[in-house]
Amino acid sequence: MTVTLYAGLAGDTDPGRFMSAGLLRSRGGGGWERTEAGFPNPPQVFALLADPQRTGEVFAATQDGIFRSTNHGDDWTWLDAPRPGIAAWSLTRHPTEPETLFAGYEPTAIVKSVDNGQTWRNLDVSVDYPAISAGPEMPRRITRIAVDPNDTDRIYASVEIGGLLMSEDAGRSWRQAIDGLYVAEDAVDLHSVLVDTVGKVTVATRVGAFQSHDHGRHWHKLAIPSLREKGSYCRVLGFGPNDTLYVGSGNDFDGDLGSLFRSKDGGKSFHTLNVGHPLKSTVFSMAVDPTDCRRLVCSDKYGQVFLSEDAGDNWRSNPLPRGIGHVFSIAIG
Repeated sequence: MTVTLYAGLAGDTDPGRFMSAGLLRSRGGGGWERTEAGFPNPPQVFALLADPQRTGEVFAATQDGIFRSTNHGDDWTWLDAPRPGIAAWSLTRHPTEPETLFAGYEPTAIVKSVDNGQTWRNLDVSVDYPAISAGPEMPRRITRIAVDPNDTDRIYASVEIGGLLMSEDAGRSWRQAIDGLYVAEDAVDLHSVLVDTVGKVTVATRVGAFQSHDHGRHWHKLAIPSLREKGSYCRVLGFGPNDTLYVGSGNDFDGDLGSLFRSKDGGKSFHTLNVGHPLKSTVFSMAVDPTDCRRLVCSDKYGQVFLSEDAGDNWRSNPLPRGIGHVFSIAIG
């Protein structure tokens, strides 16, 4: 099967931080080309959503809102979703309602579409946050939204920085699923959330990854190899075949070391995957093909892109052009 890869460039939206912009694609393993026609400004692309079964269709979450292409990125159309205060950060398709989409924003907001992006409405996500992250100086963005495939009324949203939001009524109301006393915000600085087929919830944080078997009431830290003293900076999560879990990590947001870890037992044990080249920055983006979970693509922050067709055993490299980096999102279409 010939696949198209998409890579989005962005950065940290905090004042004074470095920001890139751009959207590129690679068709059939070939070189990369810019694909930005239709964006009103150079796009800062924080999330991408594609599905090879929906030929040519791909969504992009940017500082100007949500855009869609129906022709593999030849051109893009702005969707009539509410404008984000700062940026749209995440995109998720419902596991059993294929026309339903969710998008997460900064400042904290979640919007929902039930007609594949034609119309959108705001969900009420006004909640209390853990005290350590309650101050107005804290950035607060929805980095990932996950729908429980066993009970689709149960939805989770990871917040950077602010913990894990949870809805048990299909998004009509929300509450905090993580709370407690903290001396630092490390454990409530969430970058991703996933829910597996038995309802097990996994979150990626600044100091490792954690897992809950009871819908967020109790958590335990996963035994991910530590790339720094206080725990690996974990950025992205993905599921592969037969209870396989991938974790993209590094030694900091702007670190000089990255790693892609794989667990074949749902998170009980991990080992480091050899992608064929040293990773000199955090693995910041990853996508698993929804039509074939043995196919996945990942990228470090500075533009090294790797594709596997066998669940991570073997890889081929397809790096972005020299000098192009700050990859925040990637997709298989």
